[in-house]
Amino acid sequence: MSATQVQETEKPQFYLTDDHHPENSTNLGFWLYLMSDCLIFAVLFATHGVLGRNYAAGPSPADLFDLNLVAINTALLLFSSITYGFAMLQMERGAKMETLVWLGITCVFGAAFLALEIYEFHHLIAEGAGPTRSAFLSSFFTLVGTHGLHVTFGIIWLITLMVQVSKRGLIPENRRRLMCLSMFWHFLDVIWIGVFSFVYLLGVLG
Repeated sequence: MSATQVQETEKPQFYLTDDHHPENSTNLGFWLYLMSDCLIFAVLFATHGVLGRNYAAGPSPADLFDLNLVAINTALLLFSSITYGFAMLQMERGAKMETLVWLGITCVFGAAFLALEIYEFHHLIAEGAGPTRSAFLSSFFTLVGTHGLHVTFGIIWLITLMVQVSKRGLIPENRRRLMCLSMFWHFLDVIWIGVFSFVYLLGVLG
């Protein structure tokens, strides 16, 4: 073997590797995104903590909130987190159809949650308790509405992944995306528990 052939053999063959995606880089990047989202919600919670008692001679939380309706909405979102967990278990088993079924159930729970939230907003505005009525209502609509927008984005993302899984199966890329959405969906559950406790429960009982 010539010296030239030896040198070519010793050269690192980087071009032979098709996948240059660093392992765990997606999860790290998504955790950083979630931390930034935590800061956004922390600011919104702090704002509501400051403005939550400024009713401007208008209705208070006890006058407006229906805790039974909010409890149902909370249960819907919590159940959606459980069903997403079942979808992840089926994904680990490599069961494509079962994964899609549980993702579909999760989507239904999420859509029902949004429907009840829209109903609540419509009912409050119809009673004259819109976001411009008082500082309390401004902070309420901003905080709860921001969470609702995140759920809407999560549902769109979920439907997109269902289409991708149905077409391409549980390939590594789809598994990684499902894991990221799982973190996002459970994050929304944690935020909503804070909303339910801090905004609704303390607002009515405090």
